[in-house]
Amino acid sequence: MIFLKNLYEDAKNILEKDPASRNILEVIILYPGFHILVFHRIAHFLYKLKLYFLARLISQIGRFFTGIEIHPGAKIGKRLFIDHGMGIVIGETTTIGDDCTIYHNVTLGGTGKDKYKRHPDLGNNVMVGCGAKILGPIKIGNNVKIGSNAVVLKDVEENSTIVGIPPRKVILRN
Repeated sequence: MIFLKNLYEDAKNILEKDPASRNILEVIILYPGFHILVFHRIAHFLYKLKLYFLARLISQIGRFFTGIEIHPGAKIGKRLFIDHGMGIVIGETTTIGDDCTIYHNVTLGGTGKDKYKRHPDLGNNVMVGCGAKILGPIKIGNNVKIGSNAVVLKDVEENSTIVGIPPRKVILRN
């Protein structure tokens, strides 16, 4: 029952955040960002039971249907909004907090240099713009915005906006 409640919460969040969505049924039937969350939550459950092959099979089926690749070991919080998700890759040791938004062609991946913890941790209320690459076992604080196409290789303090290559902090003025 908690599984269905969490999925309903995910769908409701997408409805609230996406101005193009008209109703919750449309989100559930038509949105690949919602579909991959269904696949991932099942795959992650199997992964925690150490049914690794079956978990990877479910995640690969989800990838086939959505174009979004989430390793079953990744830990995803509540109300993740994946908008235009094609090309997203989320690695095995990634953690994503609550109320995050990820746009298309984003990579939350490794650098190939680390052995155990290889992927980033995103705090709560993080927005990752399209094409951004966040690589390595780094921490992205709460309420951070990562600009489109930024390449982030170092920790980012909370309440920051990061843009560019190399990334730099932007100070917003009223």
